[in-house]
Amino acid sequence: MKPRPTDDAAPTGGGHSLFGKCLYAVLWVLCRTLGVSLFGFRSRFAEPLPAHGGLIVLSSHQSHLDPLLLGLATDRRLSSLARSSLYTFKPFGAVITALDAVPIDRNASVIAAMKIVIERLKRGAAVIIFPEGARTFDGRLGDFKSGFSLMAKRAGVPVVPVAIVGAFECWPRTRLFPRPGRIRVEFGKILTTEEVATMSEREIFEVCTQRIRDLDARARATLS
Repeated sequence: MKPRPTDDAAPTGGGHSLFGKCLYAVLWVLCRTLGVSLFGFRSRFAEPLPAHGGLIVLSSHQSHLDPLLLGLATDRRLSSLARSSLYTFKPFGAVITALDAVPIDRNASVIAAMKIVIERLKRGAAVIIFPEGARTFDGRLGDFKSGFSLMAKRAGVPVVPVAIVGAFECWPRTRLFPRPGRIRVEFGKILTTEEVATMSEREIFEVCTQRIRDLDARARATLS
């Protein structure tokens, strides 16, 4: 088990208040314990993640559990995208703000949403992006969207590809609540800032999505 995460980086969201840090620390320990006991949760890294600075965590998307699983796997504070409508209920809005969620208005343009994410990346946040855009319907990888490559170029940040396997079986779209199972999270080789700077958006897209496919296959072999 990894040690409880700490965060000494410059503030990147509402989660770096005293309340946010305490809430995150308590939830991390509690959820990590439940994740291991209920889902046999395991993670593996090809290399350590950067401790500071903007980072795109580019992950396959299997279930509602995915942002939580990614956060439990790493010592870094990760920011997830959240619908702006979730902030309407102020107590809940305070909680997800404390957990560094990035509010996105789904009625706004894609460009506007991307600008918000790019700004958060430039301020040093590690932001989770699901390039499939939605949870899988059958447990298999879906089609990837290329917007992340533009954000990586504009923000000038590295990209770490990730594959989650087993979360679909634990919480498919057809179930109201999750069930016990086995989940593996595979973090691949990081596409560095220098590589991002020298590659085209198309090259970034092709390299990162192929790495996700390879990681997905490796995780499935581990569970089989």
